[in-house]
Amino acid sequence: MHTAKRLAPYRRKRDFAVTPEPADVPASPRSARGAAFVVHLHHARARHFDFRLELEGTLRSWAIPKGPSLDPAAKRLAVQVEDHPLAYARFEGRIPAGEYGAGKVWIWDRGTWTAPGNAAQALQKGQLRFTLRGQRLRGEWSLVRTRFAGRQPQWLLIKVADAAARAGDVADDVPLSRWGKRRGAAPVGRPHKAVRARAEAQARG
Repeated sequence: MHTAKRLAPYRRKRDFAVTPEPADVPASPRSARGAAFVVHLHHARARHFDFRLELEGTLRSWAIPKGPSLDPAAKRLAVQVEDHPLAYARFEGRIPAGEYGAGKVWIWDRGTWTAPGNAAQALQKGQLRFTLRGQRLRGEWSLVRTRFAGRQPQWLLIKVADAAARAGDVADDVPLSRWGKRRGAAPVGRPHKAVRARAEAQARG
């Protein structure tokens, strides 16, 4: 599908004379390490996180009510929403009252991602395995489409049991700009002993 067609729902929902969100600004050149990903912390009518993956000229986007988890046992609901322009990966700001998604938006994490094979085809089939290289989220992940009925496709975002897995909830209210200063960009959470053991066993063979 052409980029303009994929972005039509995004544009239809917004008045760019009012909202500070980007309309269709050319994105920066793609990193040699992979395509961009970003996680937004969004204090709208209901607090949630927006997970976005750069793919075929847009940011494929999912709203995650509870936020991402580094614990493989936590399967987080991810509701697919309209594609966003690539420039949205750099957006932070307040969406005015009365506009779609009104509320405050911060960048919670960002980095690059890669996937084996054809990622677009994998998404179309309903299961994507990929690797994140962010400041807070790293390692292997899966997006799996569910059979639950709804107005929008519902997926599960699942952390794969690897060395980057952690126990506990990491989806806090601290934007990335403050998190790096507060924590010195240290890894979030504590390594989950059972997760680490499984990862080590898989590595051995």
